[in-house]
Amino acid sequence: MILVDTDVLIEIFDKNSEKGDEALKKIEEIGEDVIITSLNLHELLYGLHKYAGKEKIDKVMLLDAIEFKKDDASLSAKLEIKSERKGKKVARFDAMIAAIALNRKFRLFTFNKKHFEGIDGLELV
Repeated sequence: MILVDTDVLIEIFDKNSEKGDEALKKIEEIGEDVIITSLNLHELLYGLHKYAGKEKIDKVMLLDAIEFKKDDASLSAKLEIKSERKGKKVARFDAMIAAIALNRKFRLFTFNKKHFEGIDGLELV
């Protein structure tokens, strides 16, 4: 299973984005199911409510989203602390998304690989 990060979703939903077209092609080539998190959904909806219309919001609401649970909270806190101790602070939402991926053994498809590089065991696409 591939967990798709917000930056990739934004490009995919932008009909004029070549990067989004390439991302869709890559997802098709990989041939695995894709999913997002409730956290990615929040980030995406924030931007859509602010800058787009109801039509795009309705499409996004059709996506399946994995919930952030207690075990994800525990792991994300540990990941955030470990990154801080390494001197490579990870953003809280990124730690939370990484925890969801790690706990479910998902690979993460992101264009912001630098945000996640310091997280051990996380496989990036």
